[in-house]
Amino acid sequence: MNKFIAILLLISAAGFALNAQTAVKKTDTGWRLMVDGKPFEVKGVTFGYSEDVDNYDAHFQELQSLGVNTIRTWGTDEFTGQLLDAAHKYGMKVMVGIWMRHGRPGMEDDDRFNYLEDTEGMEVMYANAVRTVEAYKDHPAVLTWGVGNEVYLNTATDAEKEAYSKLLERICRAIKELDPNHPVTSVEAWTFGLDWWQQYVPSIDIYGLNIYGAGAAYLAAELEKRGIDKPYIVTEFGVTGEWDMPEDENGVKVEPSDQQKYDAIARGYSEWIKSEPACLGVYFFHYANGADFLSIWLFTHFKGMTRPQYWAIREAYTGQKPANNVPLIEHFELPGAEGKGGAWVPVALKTSDVENEALEVSFYYNQRTGSRKRRDQVLPLHSRGNATDGFEIQLPPVDGPAKIYVAIKDTYNNVGMASTSLVVSDEEARAKKYLVPRATLPFYVYKDNGDLPYIPSGYMGNYEAMEVALDHTEGVHSGNTCIKISYKARDNWYGLAFVDPANDWGDILGGYDLSGAKTFRFWAKASMDGVKATIGFGLIDKDKPFPDTGKKSVDVVLTTQWKQYTIKTKKVDLSCIRSGLVLFSSSNGFSHEIYLDDVVFE
Repeated sequence: MNKFIAILLLISAAGFALNAQTAVKKTDTGWRLMVDGKPFEVKGVTFGYSEDVDNYDAHFQELQSLGVNTIRTWGTDEFTGQLLDAAHKYGMKVMVGIWMRHGRPGMEDDDRFNYLEDTEGMEVMYANAVRTVEAYKDHPAVLTWGVGNEVYLNTATDAEKEAYSKLLERICRAIKELDPNHPVTSVEAWTFGLDWWQQYVPSIDIYGLNIYGAGAAYLAAELEKRGIDKPYIVTEFGVTGEWDMPEDENGVKVEPSDQQKYDAIARGYSEWIKSEPACLGVYFFHYANGADFLSIWLFTHFKGMTRPQYWAIREAYTGQKPANNVPLIEHFELPGAEGKGGAWVPVALKTSDVENEALEVSFYYNQRTGSRKRRDQVLPLHSRGNATDGFEIQLPPVDGPAKIYVAIKDTYNNVGMASTSLVVSDEEARAKKYLVPRATLPFYVYKDNGDLPYIPSGYMGNYEAMEVALDHTEGVHSGNTCIKISYKARDNWYGLAFVDPANDWGDILGGYDLSGAKTFRFWAKASMDGVKATIGFGLIDKDKPFPDTGKKSVDVVLTTQWKQYTIKTKKVDLSCIRSGLVLFSSSNGFSHEIYLDDVVFE
């Protein structure tokens, strides 16, 4: 190699390493985060578009306009490298999340993990953390490592918390050895982790604290009271969450108004966060688009429309007011306190808009009972009328308290929302034993590996010889991908179930109400002729608290050509199908592959 070129490469490598450096520094006035030797105030958002790779440029340009300089993720995936590249392109930093499993189902998800006994699972988490750091530690967009999220909150006993703490220290210590150029953060709700961190996890450099509402004003005092001499970042922040709100007369949690959601961010940042000497900044929750309960409460977008939180972030970080004001809902009420499913009831509604734009009105409902997905589901309501003569809505076919939303959209794509509640009575809904979300037909269990309703976590038999690929691209039946199940052994049997919730065998309520479906169809083939399999739906028996209400399967002999199979379901109880696809097969002396595509209830 030419000596001059070698010197240039050495200088370039040294510059890359320098640009990747982050450190925490204590000064006479408090703590500072330093990036490339310069003070860096965290003006962040949690990032909900990790899989939207094609639109990274648009998202980061938008974040720049809001004054954001860093994003936070909860874990890594196949897109993390591209995400870091896009962030760096726009001069932004990333708190790279390293996911740690929860000890019990909770606010985050329905997962559970045993920190007292599952040593193999803990080694998997440790290895994942090491791989993540080794893969991305030299990337110039990395700001800090964010290890875990609210694990203490979602772990039951002190013994489990202590076991988790020791694993967390082992991971944080390993990260610091692998990467001395970026500090280690661990994240917990409110102050639930402070005592454990102080006693067992000295390798944490920055405490990450998730807090909503006015509680942020008390964080600094809480750390001082405990004698903690470490900086912190508010790793999630927004208006007060449902968990801290009172119930109305129907037992439904009262949701803050749009103005309260705006003020919590725009005013809360300057009054409760920015001024604290030990606080390095904040990640507002949540720069994302959604169509569920949480998105209305806390996201920047609902069904692609802009919410007040979006404009509040811009004011917090840049001081600029909204470019266009979100429509104001001055009054929203349902004069009748109850009604029967299907009945039409009047709506009392008063709205206004600063820009006097034409407004579109729509209505939705939500129920905060049943499975997680049912509690999150927000569905449209039929309505009639107009702004001049008034509106009526048709009550949903549910039994019990229902949360009712009104959405007012302007021509700028802003949407203002308000909610109230009433009690609905419906005999058919009352008779349902398992409260799970009602699915819209046709309902795809698998179609192009997008937003799978069921997760392939039910491994059975000689599963160690089985490999499952959800994104196989060669010789698919339709679209871009299909399921490929590879069995490597020449003896024994194996099974696979697509279930909801993931990793559950009937102890947690899940699944979908597929009532009305008359058939279950799927396409299948194999790598050789003559492969026998049993394929269908339903797995969990009635000896479990939350079984499948119906089961049905068909024995097939597969060939190398795609063929569609149909199972009639008209007489099957589909009110709670938690195992949406189940397959059993055996080797018969040969390893083989089975392919599935377009699996649908209709």
